[in-house]
Amino acid sequence: MHYLSTRGGALLPENARPAYFSDILLGGLAPDGGLTLCSHYPQVSASQLDAWRHLPYADLAFEVMSLFITDIAPADLRALLNAAYTAKIFCNGERSAEITPLKKLDDTLFLQALSNGPTLAFKDMAMQFLGQAFPYVLAKRGERLNILGATSGDTGSAAEYALRGKPNVNVVMLSPRSRMSAFQRAQMFSLHDANIHNIAIEGVFDDCQDIVKAVSNDLAFKALHKIGAVNSINWGRIVAQVVYYFKGYLAATGSSTEQVDFAVPSGNFGNICAGHIARQMGLPIRQLVLATNENDVLDEFFRTGVYRVRKSAETQATSSPSMDISKASNFERFLFDLVGREGPRVKALMADVEGKGGFDLSGDAAFKTMRAKFGFVSGRSTHADRLRTIREAQARYDVLIDPHTADGLKVALEQRDAAVPMIVLETALPVKFGETMVEATGQEPPRPAAFAGIEALPQRVMVMPPDVSKVKALIASLSA
Repeated sequence: MHYLSTRGGALLPENARPAYFSDILLGGLAPDGGLTLCSHYPQVSASQLDAWRHLPYADLAFEVMSLFITDIAPADLRALLNAAYTAKIFCNGERSAEITPLKKLDDTLFLQALSNGPTLAFKDMAMQFLGQAFPYVLAKRGERLNILGATSGDTGSAAEYALRGKPNVNVVMLSPRSRMSAFQRAQMFSLHDANIHNIAIEGVFDDCQDIVKAVSNDLAFKALHKIGAVNSINWGRIVAQVVYYFKGYLAATGSSTEQVDFAVPSGNFGNICAGHIARQMGLPIRQLVLATNENDVLDEFFRTGVYRVRKSAETQATSSPSMDISKASNFERFLFDLVGREGPRVKALMADVEGKGGFDLSGDAAFKTMRAKFGFVSGRSTHADRLRTIREAQARYDVLIDPHTADGLKVALEQRDAAVPMIVLETALPVKFGETMVEATGQEPPRPAAFAGIEALPQRVMVMPPDVSKVKALIASLSA
């Protein structure tokens, strides 16, 4: 398997050989500003699905991810996955417990738990793999890496917990100042490992993401200071997330002839992009149900064909803050498939995003056939919807869900066909959003013992304006 750019440019311009997984793992954007994507989607047969039905998570991850990772020796890849997906990391040491267990809410409605990792959010599912894969590839190449990332809440802590203390890696994480929950801030800022550097940007998440892209697009600076990425623009994260779609499907069905729907809360389009890839591989997904909050850029596109990014001042601060995003980085990967994998066209459309604030595909044949071809439907949720959904889930299903998962469940119920299993992806545990949970239920959510009093711990963070040069100066100081 080799990789290409969504904008058609070469990934390794210095030579003619194809780019493989290890070549793109450590990087962010492609040299032409696009995103890396596999050259083709490997196909999975019904017989393979049946053979994988009862595999432990790490073994299933090997079967799925080895289709995309062909330049790491199978024994080494299996060892990396066995180290990443353990009962100690994801099941509190309970070896009989499942990773990403499925909870049945009613006959055809399920909740897939993705938040049992060390930071209580689904981002751990991919980050624990990157925490193993980065040091492995760096050691093979004799290199160091400065990771530059942006987070709206969960990516930062998941990356930092996975990479804290790891050799040959620095992590510089940008977050929007005062736009995360107190618990989310404490998870990140209370880490004092020498290789972890938190920067609170005076702006919104999109300002943080724009800085990451600007640094990545400075190819000379990126090469000089060995800049890498852990945001969902990193392909290693996406391919790791594909696995839990297979796991959820296999747990919800008894035969590989059955179809399911997945409902996915979405801000940066990374989580649901993995579902799109699983569907393209042949996993029998009927619909991918995308749920946004009030920042509904993606819902607007999937309903109307108009992709219109919002300015920073238009991006609302909501009670599902990890989705307060108005420029979805991973959307470009789906756009590439939507327009027939025509790199130059994607490049032109993304130039319209930067120059005109968006584009309109409402009259395009690709958009008109999108739902039938790719299975996407969408909806949005508001603060009042979240509170109501949290209460109703507790009363009807005896389950406590966080505000982001509530967005997903609300839209799932709107789009549901009761004859088809609907799997709602849980994205975080309620404890990360205590204020909203108290407003919804009148009670503080349960807190794992390991996080008792975390908000009171000493915090280490730098505050900066949304200035690319200042972030570059910090990175340069780490390389000195």
